Amino acid sequence: MPTLLARSPITPAVTRPEGVRVRPLPRVIGADVPVPVRDGRRVPYANFDYAASAPCLEAVHEAVTRALPYYSSVHRGAGYASQVTTAAYEDARETVRSFLGAWRRSAVVFTRNTTDSMNLLAHAVPAGTSVVVFESEHHASLLPWKRAVRLPAPATPAEALSAADRALRGCPIGSRLLVVTAASNVTGELWPIEELAHVAHRNGARIAVDAAQLVPHRPIDMTALGLDYVAFSGHKLYAPFGAGVLAGRADWLRAAEPYLRGGGASASVGETTRWAPSAEQRHEAGSPNVLGALALAAACETLSPAWDDLAAREEALVERLRLGLATLPHVRELTLWGERAPRVGIVSFTVDGWNARDVALTLSDEHGVGVRDGKFCAHPFVRHLLGEDRSAVRASIGIGTDEEHIDRLLTALAALTAR
Repeated sequence: MPTLLARSPITPAVTRPEGVRVRPLPRVIGADVPVPVRDGRRVPYANFDYAASAPCLEAVHEAVTRALPYYSSVHRGAGYASQVTTAAYEDARETVRSFLGAWRRSAVVFTRNTTDSMNLLAHAVPAGTSVVVFESEHHASLLPWKRAVRLPAPATPAEALSAADRALRGCPIGSRLLVVTAASNVTGELWPIEELAHVAHRNGARIAVDAAQLVPHRPIDMTALGLDYVAFSGHKLYAPFGAGVLAGRADWLRAAEPYLRGGGASASVGETTRWAPSAEQRHEAGSPNVLGALALAAACETLSPAWDDLAAREEALVERLRLGLATLPHVRELTLWGERAPRVGIVSFTVDGWNARDVALTLSDEHGVGVRDGKFCAHPFVRHLLGEDRSAVRASIGIGTDEEHIDRLLTALAALTAR
């Protein structure tokens, strides 16, 4: 029986001269795109909305362009293009597995985004599973569960550990799942996911981590951290082609009914239907988003060798932003665990006397600065931080951010608060 090609020509191996270390920083498309401002000028866009959706990496665009001539249906075609595309699609799965440090027998299911991944996991948990989740989660992790204990936002990381421990110990006998974020999409603060994994396992529970805001900024190693499930989105990882991932232990996923019923999810169909045995086949019904998966893998391959340089650069930019905000008397940064808590490049704040939407519109219209305003799909958490039903402004940093952008935002806020 013919076998699929061992390697796809879509993503050829990169060779470098022996002894030469080539590691240029990745680049994004649109980092210098001009935008109009109120006085009639056009200025380079200062994008501070990476936490919502990041622009496309140049390397991702190139990978998709290489793939398009071979684009075809995967898994069921005998033609050359189908074989090439299938090989590339499965290579992408292995690239994501490596990127996450996932155990080799873990499932890696391509989804639409983090929300889709968490809903897939909620669909797959055994009946009667007790779920523990903090109110500080993004709605993607807060809302999908049928049976959940919702914990208040903890005042310290230590309190997060003790609260999770108490809640899990109090759950009925049966399967248990702790759901936590790796990095807050509101404050950028890093959660102690390794310690929380220990707490979960000590109580016979599994842990699912929303890594949507972590993976664009820092590496993650599921095996080293002891994580059972990780979910993230391509559109936040500089791969805006509509793919996400749920990776983790395969048994619950293999035992569950298909998330979607259709072609690919079935092994045979007659008077009765027998579902595909693997978690990936079972939950990737229909023609999958091949280009999204290839884009996601290209982002993983591009970012992995650049983590140290990107993290150092980001930390300097975040410090510049936060120190500048601290000098503005009417600007108040949102934080759960205090100003010294480790974080990724996300800073949210309020401006005394200003509605968050008006701040965002003014920054855009007058200065070409794009920020996010609202409650960031984390309504209970933002209410907890503000003590009332208000919105905030969020500035999030990414690969295309530079010092001029930071300084323009700070100058604009200073002018705004002086009115």
